[in-house]
Amino acid sequence: MRSDTNYKHTKNNMAQYELLLPKMGESVAEATIIKWTKQPGDLIQLDDTILEIATDKVDSEVPSPVAGKLVKQLFSADDVVQVGAVIAIIETEGTTESTPVTEPKKEEVVAPTVNVESIPGVAQLPINKTEENTPQDFKNSDRFYSPLVKNIAAQENITVAELDQVKGSGAEGRLTKDDLLNYIQSKNSGAPIKAVPVATEAPATVEASKPAVSPAKPVTSVSGGDEIIEMDRMRKLIAEHMVMSKHTSPHVTSFVEADVTNMVMWRDKVKKAFEQRENEKITFTPIFVEAVSRAIKDFPMINVTVNGTQIIKKRDINIGMAAALPSGNLIVPVIKNADQLNLVGLTKAVNDLASRARNSKLKPDETQNGTFTLTNVGSFGNVMGTPIINQPQVAILAVGAIKKKPAVLETEFGDVIAIRHMMFLSLSYDHRVVDGALGGSFVRRVADYLENWDINREIN
Repeated sequence: MRSDTNYKHTKNNMAQYELLLPKMGESVAEATIIKWTKQPGDLIQLDDTILEIATDKVDSEVPSPVAGKLVKQLFSADDVVQVGAVIAIIETEGTTESTPVTEPKKEEVVAPTVNVESIPGVAQLPINKTEENTPQDFKNSDRFYSPLVKNIAAQENITVAELDQVKGSGAEGRLTKDDLLNYIQSKNSGAPIKAVPVATEAPATVEASKPAVSPAKPVTSVSGGDEIIEMDRMRKLIAEHMVMSKHTSPHVTSFVEADVTNMVMWRDKVKKAFEQRENEKITFTPIFVEAVSRAIKDFPMINVTVNGTQIIKKRDINIGMAAALPSGNLIVPVIKNADQLNLVGLTKAVNDLASRARNSKLKPDETQNGTFTLTNVGSFGNVMGTPIINQPQVAILAVGAIKKKPAVLETEFGDVIAIRHMMFLSLSYDHRVVDGALGGSFVRRVADYLENWDINREIN
């Protein structure tokens, strides 16, 4: 990030370094400032964390690429900042060649782009980032709308004239994402809608009337025993988008019970040698991911998304795996092109993503562009579940706990009862585009791959 163009020459043999919001992935255009860990006047060492930022569910730290003193913060907590914007000025010792530098521009504060692909069982509205992808008649409105609000309106077929009448709770009456979602919910329920004049509406900028930052609400005791606990940012997103997913997709869930004895015995046999050779512990998750990837190749219409009346068949097979965080929330890092990795590669990818998810070290791009999601409810001791689809995908697979059970085996000498390792697979799918035949056949195929595991398979 450091370059000569980031410096301004000063008279006292000092230089001022313009700290930019770093690029966080090709599809990430902005981030929300959570808090500043350094304040103006604080001394900063190289790689010290200056602030914490969030792109929906992924929280990240921004380290300093230089040592010096923080002179100025150009944004406040809860501000939404574009990638590449100057966010702070750091005074450093020494001089550099005097290079003209443009003063930091005032950045427009807009609603954050919601990447709900990183949330298990939640809905996602596709976010178009270019002006040409938004309805042209927005240009004729005197009211400011963020790209997210425009795209939600487009998805819900809300005209600009109708949008102009919706009351906003943002700075100077700006219409926020929550305002629009509440309006849509009220509209669908038939409740009366409050209108607002928009003649004085103007784009909200950093310098002009930023939304007030509400203090964190404490835990409050009522009736001598009950407590009211304010949802954190992540929980609010999860709650909102789980409801959106159920509103978007008619859910159907199919169940299959699988005999995975061979798979369990194989892992028990190779896990010590695998760890010694690869310096990685092999869990069941990469095995599940491999089976899902193979089944998707057999049934590619599971690997699709829906855009209105169009079905978009995805070329890549990107498997999201739900991971529990210490906070109790979930995040879904994505294994890109999972079908192109062997079992060793899948194991390394699973372990790396799971470890960095627990330590809040995921990059925003690593939770995006999933085409199918796998969630392991068995890790909580559950034998089965009915997961909510991770929009805009059309299916999500839950794998339950593996339990020893008596089962009937067919042999050449007749049926016998034996102790087997059994588990349930639960596939929730979008009944708009996935019928029972496809959904049921897909989950059955995943079970077949697990049941027919080669107990003599080499580690590869």
